[in-house]
Amino acid sequence: MKVGIIGAGQVGSATAFALIMRGIARKIVLIDANEKRAEAEAMDIAHATPFAYANKIKAGKYDDLAGCDVVIITAGANQKSGESRIDLLGRNVKIFEGIIPQITQVVSDCILLIASNPVDIMTSVALKLSGFPKERVIGSGTILDTARFRTLLGYHLGISPKSVHANVLGEHGDSEVLVWSNGDGGTVQIEELARMENKPLTPEVKAQIDDCVRNAAYKIIDGKGATYYGIAGGLCRICQAISSNEYAILTVSSQHDEIEGIKDVCLSMPCVIGKRGIHSIIYPRLSENEHRDVKFSAEKIKEHSNIALEQISVK
Repeated sequence: MKVGIIGAGQVGSATAFALIMRGIARKIVLIDANEKRAEAEAMDIAHATPFAYANKIKAGKYDDLAGCDVVIITAGANQKSGESRIDLLGRNVKIFEGIIPQITQVVSDCILLIASNPVDIMTSVALKLSGFPKERVIGSGTILDTARFRTLLGYHLGISPKSVHANVLGEHGDSEVLVWSNGDGGTVQIEELARMENKPLTPEVKAQIDDCVRNAAYKIIDGKGATYYGIAGGLCRICQAISSNEYAILTVSSQHDEIEGIKDVCLSMPCVIGKRGIHSIIYPRLSENEHRDVKFSAEKIKEHSNIALEQISVK
């Protein structure tokens, strides 16, 4: 698999490192407006290949994307302490207007994987600018939020997070929806499992987990300036599913014809991922409150997406 990464900042370089160390990408092209930074990151990561796989990484230009199976876009303005993902919107739309046409001129049959925030809206922007079919434009969405949710549930229950099946849906942002009603471990509904393990999910525990999932990025940014390891792991997992034609179910952002009555909106639902991108979308059973919350999330994304899409014109 050949992967292009646009943006050699902390997310882009961490993603490149993860892809190399797990042996998922045979070739990686790292592109950044700061060519010196891209060259330095590629060189540093290349020096780790003798400890992992004989894969190749280099800094390059857009012409070097030829033959890429996946192009990951991490470029964009950084989220600052106290700033929401929506606050990044105007700046990142302009950045995408410069990036997407250069990608599509070189490679028109790749999968675009979007990580720039606000990711659901930027997925809509990438879809419009690229003209790609919706199954080949994927946002990282709530893949990281879902991982955070499963991690915290696993810690609380004393089981591996990999054995927890619980999802975060909707926006990768403040309106995201933690789905408690159909989470499970060992085929047992998560709250029943918690009672069996004598570790009940009291309202206080659930509120604490919700806060830690929903506000994790703000806490990490306040402590070290940026989040990058978690999302790099998520992007690497998506690429693995594509490379292996795995048909893995992952909570990623894609365009939906309709969600809770809201039409043509990008948000996260469990999606089946393989070599063609998104093969199908799974709409899970939800409680009445969760239906309401997903609708609110979709409405919020749609409102801001309309604003973003009005700012761009496809040539």
